[in-house]
Amino acid sequence: MARQERAQITRDRLIDGAASTFCRLGYVATTTADIALEAGTTRGALYFHFSTKEEIARAVIDKEQLLAIESGTRIMQLNRSALETMLMLCVDLAQRLRVDPIVQAGIRLTTENANLEPPLRAPYEQWLTTFSTIAERAVQEGDFRADVDPNVFARFLIPAYTGVQLVSDTFTGREDLMPRIREMWMFLFAAVVAEGRAPGAQALLDGLIPAE
Repeated sequence: MARQERAQITRDRLIDGAASTFCRLGYVATTTADIALEAGTTRGALYFHFSTKEEIARAVIDKEQLLAIESGTRIMQLNRSALETMLMLCVDLAQRLRVDPIVQAGIRLTTENANLEPPLRAPYEQWLTTFSTIAERAVQEGDFRADVDPNVFARFLIPAYTGVQLVSDTFTGREDLMPRIREMWMFLFAAVVAEGRAPGAQALLDGLIPAE
């Protein structure tokens, strides 16, 4: 095995180990020794690849963002309606939040952004831009009311989703995340779905997150 390949394998192990540790302990409580132990490497190996704990935390976030972009791109390429696309994006992230340590750690680190300097804004900016663009298309397609401001909608949805998943994590380790997201969208439907489109919107939601 080439030295460069071995180095990449070690770097990937460190990022995965850091993700697991940040998930369990949070950013502040995690030490580089914790990360090296979780990754099965030495602190020397860690510092060969990353100069600080913050640097490896940002590498975890970058990997989570890459996964989100890849998954989001696959969903967008399905060419579903704007409303269905939004619902699918929310469900997809929820599914990955429940099972993928990289996604769990990336989201946790993003919500703990006050501990990083400069603060993390890019993930939120990306989600805001994405959902504002899709919401604008939902208005054009007639599923959202004509008076819905796509930017305002995105500025409400992203914090709402963040809060729902954080509270779900606190109470149930995200075991109840899907029904809580379903409830969130049912409230949103009442505010933004155009007259006559409610049955179709509800059918989409039922297909993705069936009622318990």
